[in-house]
Amino acid sequence: MISAWDGIEEFVIVSQAGSFTAAAEKFGASVTHMSRAIARLEARLQVQLLHRTTRSLRLTDTGRLFFDHCSRIVEEREEAIAAISVQGEPRGHLRLTCSYALGEKFVAPLVRDFALAYPALSVTVDLDNDVVDIIRGGYDLAIRTGHLEDSRLIGTRIALRALITAAAPAYLHRRGKPADLADLRAHDCLLGSSGQWQFADGVKFRPKGRWQCNSGSAVLDAAIAGMGICQLPAFYLGRQLEKGTLETVLDDLKPADEPIWAVYPQRRHLSPKVSLLVAHLRTQLQPMLDRDDSPRRSTATA
Repeated sequence: MISAWDGIEEFVIVSQAGSFTAAAEKFGASVTHMSRAIARLEARLQVQLLHRTTRSLRLTDTGRLFFDHCSRIVEEREEAIAAISVQGEPRGHLRLTCSYALGEKFVAPLVRDFALAYPALSVTVDLDNDVVDIIRGGYDLAIRTGHLEDSRLIGTRIALRALITAAAPAYLHRRGKPADLADLRAHDCLLGSSGQWQFADGVKFRPKGRWQCNSGSAVLDAAIAGMGICQLPAFYLGRQLEKGTLETVLDDLKPADEPIWAVYPQRRHLSPKVSLLVAHLRTQLQPMLDRDDSPRRSTATA
């Protein structure tokens, strides 16, 4: 009796390995078995999945589409088994997306440590300042800040980050310190990827200025150069505040700390690779942020 699974795992492994010989070694079977299993699968589906020559092996367009579906099926089968096993060790492939600054400095190093602890797991970290559709993109996890809007996702708060409004002393000497948001409207503001600044009691302010960049580091450099006032996460500013190259403004309007979330599709809720990574981020991310938020500690460890 033919099972719906017949040939699928062999097809996935051959597609990943790029040759029947390498796939057979990985699968623990003969090259003949791998070749015949895929031939039977193609006959059953009445499509060609692989282009075969004596020198190369590559997926057809239909094979590529089928591989995308089958690889997820095989991976989720392994996750289901791992989820109810005694060890529940993360395995398979994990795809994560995060913004550039938070990802490069904090999240990627923590995910790297996690991958080192679990050799059966491979990881792809995509850094993107745009809010991508993680379901459409096939991501297991995204790290996001602020208010969550997508009801299809589960969100777990993993840390908090402070937002600080600051400018260079030379700029403030030239233009004066704003006393309130009405004063701020008359100042040059340095815009980042967000179109709104946050202040106390949930007040939102739409800044205007002649400098905008979706890189927090570039906004920081512009503030140090005296181009205007910026609002950035505290981890950008700690060292500069300690050195005196920047000064805080509107301290009495400082917003509440902003939550950092791990968000993931509901179907991934029990996956060990996701649940254990989220737990790792919850214990490790906040201490890293706190170290960088503190100007005194930043200077001491320089």
